[in-house]
Amino acid sequence: MRASLEKLKMSRDKTQAPKVEAFADHHIITPPNSLRRAIRRVVDRELDDPVARAEQALAGLSGEFKTWMRSECDRLAEAHEAVVRDGFTAQTRDELFRAAHDIKGDASTFGFPTAGAAAESLCRIIEHAPDLDLVPAELIRHHIDAIQAIVREHNTIEKAGVATALSHKLRNVADEYLMHVNKDRPDHLEAIAAPSLVPAD
Repeated sequence: MRASLEKLKMSRDKTQAPKVEAFADHHIITPPNSLRRAIRRVVDRELDDPVARAEQALAGLSGEFKTWMRSECDRLAEAHEAVVRDGFTAQTRDELFRAAHDIKGDASTFGFPTAGAAAESLCRIIEHAPDLDLVPAELIRHHIDAIQAIVREHNTIEKAGVATALSHKLRNVADEYLMHVNKDRPDHLEAIAAPSLVPAD
């Protein structure tokens, strides 16, 4: 029994000893790999995939996305009604911008990327127009109507490619207007000329 224990001890000491290679001008010391004993082998079914869990959770919520987007559109419409009724004040401007900005941020996640592109175009008008009272009312109205139509008629309008064409057209018209009214404001011109960060399709 004692001989077996000694043999086991020697075997353990041998496996834990570092490997030393001697050369004429140096030594290479390789320490033992003690991590091998700490690793637990798992089968594939035990692996946790947080990305897959997140995608599954999003898929479970996808039925709510259209409802949430409609709620965002209602908020945008209310903010626009306040602008029509009271004009552009600090409060009405900020509320319209926040409503459009939230749609811009949420639309791609909720499956409405072209609504996000139209909302970004509206944000750019609010941010870069030197005087919002001089912005043609129909330009802002067209953005509001386009966002609502894209969300309301999502399946039909996306399949026909109308939503993408509409968001591109709005962006082009908005940029043309902003370039004209900012011709003497080079810092704004640079921002207006920058490419969109929101995917349009």
